[in-house]
Amino acid sequence: MTLFRTVLQPVALVTAVLLSLAGPARAQHAGYRTLTIAGDAPTTVALFYPTAVADRVVPMGPWLPVVAPGAPVSDAKLKGLILISHGTGGTELNHHDLGTRLARDGYLVAAVRHAGDNWKDRSLVTSGRYFSERPLQISRVLDALLASPEWGPRIPTERIGAVGHSAGGYSVLALVGAQADAQRSARHCRTVQDDPGYCSLAKGSAVTEATGVQAAPAASAPPPDARPVSVPDRRIRAVVAMAPMAVVFTPESLAAVTVPVRVIVAEQDVVLNSRYHGGYVVASLARTQASTVAGAGHFAFMAQPTFPLPSAAGDAAANPVGFDRVAFLPELANQVAGFFADQWH
Repeated sequence: MTLFRTVLQPVALVTAVLLSLAGPARAQHAGYRTLTIAGDAPTTVALFYPTAVADRVVPMGPWLPVVAPGAPVSDAKLKGLILISHGTGGTELNHHDLGTRLARDGYLVAAVRHAGDNWKDRSLVTSGRYFSERPLQISRVLDALLASPEWGPRIPTERIGAVGHSAGGYSVLALVGAQADAQRSARHCRTVQDDPGYCSLAKGSAVTEATGVQAAPAASAPPPDARPVSVPDRRIRAVVAMAPMAVVFTPESLAAVTVPVRVIVAEQDVVLNSRYHGGYVVASLARTQASTVAGAGHFAFMAQPTFPLPSAAGDAAANPVGFDRVAFLPELANQVAGFFADQWH
């Protein structure tokens, strides 16, 4: 497939972002802070939350989030807590536009930078603990927020959800009971020919900043657990999985998932063939909401970067010919916000 390199100068992208926010004056804006969760591998978290302080475009590397840094949280009761998990090699800002939208709707949003699987550090990939540790990091963030004197009393514990893209999609599905069998990846890539994006990365290729697919452990990595990995967190009541990496899940465990799940896949995903990943999840779950984004590539669910982000899976800033990511992202945010609102109306 031919991809074109998105050429959006920062000024033009700022204009597009501001136009997407145009309309009646908003009662709530998006506050922004960062939080570090202590541990053997400290975890950085971006917090987006409702505030009365006007937000603005604040450039952060390749990203242009519209936030009010350090602003006080609104006095209004939080609608809930949404945890966001990025794809492998990514950052806590990969989905900043979704985070700010949910914050303006009244949610506290915690976007995790996965320790050992981010643009600075990929050590978790070859640790032999990838399938268990990645979702457990999200649970630890949840632990910290619920224990926080500031946030804990504000969070309605019956309204905790999670959103994940690619390897993040794997992570949030694992949290609602899907079990990973590491041997499924090897068997899959020995027997299929039409999932080359996933399988080329699964051979141990280097995966760098902002990529969206988990690479299987390299040959030199410690052997993975021979039993399926089970790390459910019953506090999470609903999830959205966007182009999830899912071939490693056992069908029996997917069929046993009982929480509401929304799966969104990309029509032109050349990194993860939906037949074996997102489509496999939809076919295996007892009940789900599912949709396919016409013309979209694997990275369509990430905020649009202001400059190219090359990776082993392709340029995370590029889009298939004819697909307008900037125009699509507000609609994606509407779908995600609507899904959670429907669960907790």
